[in-house]
Amino acid sequence: MTAQKNKESREWLIPEEGQKHLKDIFKGLKGDVHLVAFTSGDQKNEFDTYIRRFAEELALLSPKIHAEFHTVKDEAATKYDVKLTPTLLVNPEQYRIRFTGAPMGEEARALIETVFLVSMGQSGLSATSKQLLEELKEPRNPRVFTSPSCPYCPGQFMNAVKCAIAKPDLVSAECVDSDEFPDLSAKYKVGSVPHTQYTDSFSGVGMMPEERFVLELVALKDAEQALSDRGMEAKPSHEHGTEAKEYDVVILGAGPAGLTAGIYAERSGLKSIVIDKSIIGGQVAVTPNVENYPGFKNVGGMNLVEVLTAHTREYSNVRENETVDEVKIGKRIEVYTAKGVYSAKALILATGAQWRSLGVPGEKQFFGNGVSYCASCDGYAFKGKKVLMIGGGNSALTDALHLKNLGVQVTVVHRRDNFRAEQALQDALDREKIPVIWDSTVEEIYGDAERIKGVKLRNLKTDEDTLHECDGVFVAIGHIANTELASDIGVHLNEDGTIKVDRGMRTNIPRVYAAGDVTGGVRQIVTAVGEGATAALSAFEDIQNPYWKKRA
Repeated sequence: MTAQKNKESREWLIPEEGQKHLKDIFKGLKGDVHLVAFTSGDQKNEFDTYIRRFAEELALLSPKIHAEFHTVKDEAATKYDVKLTPTLLVNPEQYRIRFTGAPMGEEARALIETVFLVSMGQSGLSATSKQLLEELKEPRNPRVFTSPSCPYCPGQFMNAVKCAIAKPDLVSAECVDSDEFPDLSAKYKVGSVPHTQYTDSFSGVGMMPEERFVLELVALKDAEQALSDRGMEAKPSHEHGTEAKEYDVVILGAGPAGLTAGIYAERSGLKSIVIDKSIIGGQVAVTPNVENYPGFKNVGGMNLVEVLTAHTREYSNVRENETVDEVKIGKRIEVYTAKGVYSAKALILATGAQWRSLGVPGEKQFFGNGVSYCASCDGYAFKGKKVLMIGGGNSALTDALHLKNLGVQVTVVHRRDNFRAEQALQDALDREKIPVIWDSTVEEIYGDAERIKGVKLRNLKTDEDTLHECDGVFVAIGHIANTELASDIGVHLNEDGTIKVDRGMRTNIPRVYAAGDVTGGVRQIVTAVGEGATAALSAFEDIQNPYWKKRA
């Protein structure tokens, strides 16, 4: 049955602003897109209702999109081998792309991007990825397990979608909502998302750069092992004679600092590009709620990222999932990635920071299978279960409150007898009656071959060890600055490993600047935004009046 295109008197699931945005996006659609949804037939099933309404509304927003509905008992379910509901297929006569579970939250982003790529009939894969995929001779059916609040999940699933479009005869792509199908998640030991199940015996955890995903899809091995088997290592693209693209400023990192730098650079008349090795937004993208950013009393981290990104894209070129291989400092600054070479007059390092690990036995063993660093990504998997949140700063308490809101039984473990977090967060922790274990550190995370069973804690005041049973451990004990590129080009670092800058965010190397968490100090969104603006303005000032030439 085709969706009725009757917009009158409809209570929309998609908000008005979202409708306008999608209409603009869908103006670029070329070919028809058929969304075929399968439900259980139970009118009271909320997930069935959601997928039906969402598919209908997408069809109402573009004449190129058509929605069709069936129950799992229909012949169509047998034809397309649909056993779980709800399930949504995209152009099933042409591709094997499916969403198992209602595409809610971040998964909806993946559906919109899938619709666009399918309509264009183009995979969007890089030349390197296409070359790797040509080696594939056997079928591959990757399943990407996701969660509605995980900002990394859409990117990983889109890697699979691109391969399914490029090789429809050999590759399928399935997005599985791990929360809606706990039995399936348990079968493949999904403890952290995105979790990609390539085969019954080979899987990977986390979002990967596109080329890595394709290599592992083809080889069914970790990328490092696959490259070693080939007797090769990843080579920077400049070795292949790639022509450089010229900019005034290259900005590395698309968190608040990098995005703001892009805005201020372009407004100063400098042509800029923002490049990030992962998703746009950095740490903010995985922050459940932001309550201390001026102008927003309470805003989801990803929502704030979308506002910043949309603003930046009005000015600057923003590229994500593009890893930088090398930076060369010469008459011009050259930045090399697998996708291109970028030549610029100035470089802004806004590379942020990564989670600090505990460094205890069992942490690596159970990562993705009970140990997590991202409450937004993995919190849903622990509903009704017991977890420990390790840390005492803003991130730890924010994540603990988020977990409690999801229905997780969370206890905070802190090495001191008082928190470093904002008082407002401490007050919220008290209101929610979240228990705290004070003066304690994690000595070991233990379990069996399946999952973790608990942790060994040591009380720093009594030196006594105790065992605490739990189903999961979330770690939020600070960050380590991402300064590898900075070190490679000779940028001076502070004693704590962060980049050393002056008030203008200048480093010791002329034309190289740094901003945001990578410079240490007060790691807040508002300070990162200010530093990004300052770095861009300093770059503009120095390009106009090179201070290093005056010194010489």
